[in-house]
Amino acid sequence: MAKFKKAAGKTTASGARPRKKAGAQDAQQQADQLSRSLSESAQQIWLAGVGAFSRAQAEGTKLFDALIKEGMTLEQTARRFAGGQADTVRDAVGSRVGQAKERAADTWDRLEKVFEDRVQRSLVKLGVPGRDDLNELSRRVDALTNELRRQGGSAAPRKTTARKTAASKQATQAPAARKSPRKATRSRSTSS
Repeated sequence: MAKFKKAAGKTTASGARPRKKAGAQDAQQQADQLSRSLSESAQQIWLAGVGAFSRAQAEGTKLFDALIKEGMTLEQTARRFAGGQADTVRDAVGSRVGQAKERAADTWDRLEKVFEDRVQRSLVKLGVPGRDDLNELSRRVDALTNELRRQGGSAAPRKTTARKTAASKQATQAPAARKSPRKATRSRSTSS
């Protein structure tokens, strides 16, 4: 190709371009020269391909074995790297799971405390005594029981006191129950 460009740029010795007859001959020469250079280039490309094929056949097994070895070393390196990365990822995931568990436990504790506080406020509004109130009452009852024992008598067990109280309630309710049927019969007799 370079030869063609050089030939196209040539002029005559006088510096003028050749005439038409000479121009036709030059064009024919240039075409022939171009054709030869293209044929030579194609021949060189063909020979280079044949040489590469021959070398690939001769050195192909050596090259193939070398590529296998290189692939094996790369695979081992990749496995070591992946194993290290897997441990790193496992540790990271474990720490994230631990953090999530801690957050969930904290949130649950806060929710439980809020719920207990609201229930306690509701019970106080309803007048239900709390644990502290009941403990204080129990302490006071124990103190009064001890005082009674010290002053002279033994205090009756609480169960007996509860039975006496229930019996006295029934005794007070029985006369009232007897009176009400009589009143009902009197009112029937007076109305008839």
